[in-house]
Amino acid sequence: MELRQFIDHTLLKPTATPEDVEQLCKEAVVHHFYAVCVNSCYALTAVKRLQFERVRVAATVGFPLGSMSTEAKVAEAAYCIRMGVDEIDMVMNIGFLKAGLVKSVREEIAAVKKAVGSKILKVIIETCSLSEEEKKIAASLVEKGGADFVKTSTGFGSGGATYKDITLLRELLPPHIQIKASGGITTGKQALELIAAGAARIGTSNGMQLLKTQ
Repeated sequence: MELRQFIDHTLLKPTATPEDVEQLCKEAVVHHFYAVCVNSCYALTAVKRLQFERVRVAATVGFPLGSMSTEAKVAEAAYCIRMGVDEIDMVMNIGFLKAGLVKSVREEIAAVKKAVGSKILKVIIETCSLSEEEKKIAASLVEKGGADFVKTSTGFGSGGATYKDITLLRELLPPHIQIKASGGITTGKQALELIAAGAARIGTSNGMQLLKTQ
C-alpha cells in the first residue's frame, strides 16, 4: 500500500498566497499525492497548475464554518466545478444538525451534490463538535443527501480525526460511501492506522512528514 496515494495535500489557511498554492501543487506532483485541497479562490490556480498532471484538485465549499446559506454553498460549488476541479469538500451546517433540522441539512447536501454532478462530493461533519448520536445522524444525512464521502474535520475545530471515529463511521456507512480522515494527522504511522480502520483518503498539510514517518 502506497500511503502517498491516499493523501490530499492540503493548504487552507487564510494567509495562503498564490505562490503558496503553486508550491503546494509542485510538492504534490513531486511526491505523487492523490490530490491537492485548496480554498475555492484558488480552484483555478490549482487546476491550471495541475492540468497535465495526475494529481487531482479538490476545493472547499462553505469552509470552515458551514454556516452560510445553502444558496451560497451551491453557488460556490458550481463555481469550483466550472473552474475544473475534480472534488468538492463541503462543510455541513453543524448548527442545523444540532438543532434537529435534519431535513434542511439533507436537502442542502443534495442541492450541493446536484451542482457537483458526477464529481466527488465530500461532506465535513466536524466530529469533534458532535456527540456519538449526532455522528450517526450526520453520517446518515450524508448518505441520504447523495454525497460520496464523509470527512471528519476541517482542521479548524478543537480536534481532528480519531481511530474511534473512523471505525464508527465505517460501521455506519454502506461500502460506497467513503471516509476522509483529516485534522491532526501528524505521522505516517497514524495515517496508516486510520486507513486500516476504514479511511479511503487522508487530508493533511503535512504530507511530506507523513511519508517520512510511516
